[in-house]
Amino acid sequence: MDGLTELATWLAGEFDNREQALADPAWFVSLRLWHRPLPILINGHRAFFAEQANLVFADQPYRQRVFILHPSATNTIGQVEYRAFHNPERFRGAGADPTLLNAITPDDLQPLPGCVLHLSTQAAVARYEAKPAAEDRCYFQYDGKQRQVILGFEVMPQQFSSFDRGVDPDTGKSLWGALMGSYNFTKRSAYSLLT
Repeated sequence: MDGLTELATWLAGEFDNREQALADPAWFVSLRLWHRPLPILINGHRAFFAEQANLVFADQPYRQRVFILHPSATNTIGQVEYRAFHNPERFRGAGADPTLLNAITPDDLQPLPGCVLHLSTQAAVARYEAKPAAEDRCYFQYDGKQRQVILGFEVMPQQFSSFDRGVDPDTGKSLWGALMGSYNFTKRSAYSLLT
């Protein structure tokens, strides 16, 4: 199995951070996270729909996005490229109801310049790391305002750790997300790779 296929297999599933939220509720909200393999390839590459929900408001999922796994000319494993939806509401809830993704096309997505992570691994540890290049800045539009997010994750066969955090693009001050360390998720259900 090549590295990108192994990574995709580890990513595909439903996760939550129940243990972390119970141990440290002051800093970590209890979240459910879905990584649904898309039923289509994007530019010939495997892609995932990602969405999360606060377990207190499980019927109000948010942060709908797509990430694409593709090989890289400068890295032996590859890259993770994020894209946003032109109309995220159209796919809201697809984490729990993947039939909403049946009609997705590449035209539903918009590029997010600077929102690319570079993959690495250590042969002695069953773990992939995804980090942005030092000079990259990931911006997106939300509620008519420009927002910035610092992306990053680590994944193991049954664990996913997210370092995503929103920052003020003017001051660099952290606003939300992994403010006190990574959100550490455990895989509760595995999904089959569709493409």
